[in-house]
Amino acid sequence: MAIIREYQKKDVPALTEIWNTIIEEGNTFPQTDLLTPEQAEEFFAQQSFTAVAEEDGEAVGLYILHPNNVGRCGHIANAGYMIQPSARGKHIGELLVKHSLEKSKALGFQLLQFNAVVTSNVHAIHLYHRLGFVEIGTIPRGFLMKDGTYQDIVLFYHTL
Repeated sequence: MAIIREYQKKDVPALTEIWNTIIEEGNTFPQTDLLTPEQAEEFFAQQSFTAVAEEDGEAVGLYILHPNNVGRCGHIANAGYMIQPSARGKHIGELLVKHSLEKSKALGFQLLQFNAVVTSNVHAIHLYHRLGFVEIGTIPRGFLMKDGTYQDIVLFYHTL
């Protein structure tokens, strides 16, 4: 069973590998550029919280948590979750999301919002509904897939 914990500097190489693998897949995150080790170290450190899903001593997933916006909207958190392809199907995503809800609240956020959940990410959408997230709406053709096609994106929020 995986445990969720705060990342440490020693985790950065594994987190960078997971991050770049998911970005390379090109079907869930908007980023297109891969992180260098130096960029990754700075990126993970700049988050309000970066978590590691660890299984048998190995990093198999992560989440990043930060404000969704600034100033008068700074009380709303945003998070992103990544799971190493070989570790999918083990409910690690659920552990990460539940942990991020608790951590968001502990950090003083009032809401957790997702801005762009790709409709083809059916497992994530099912999980968010099951955990009580509210679907705000759909943006048609809001995500450019790696293959050049467009998918709709769904926005969600959860009150903390």
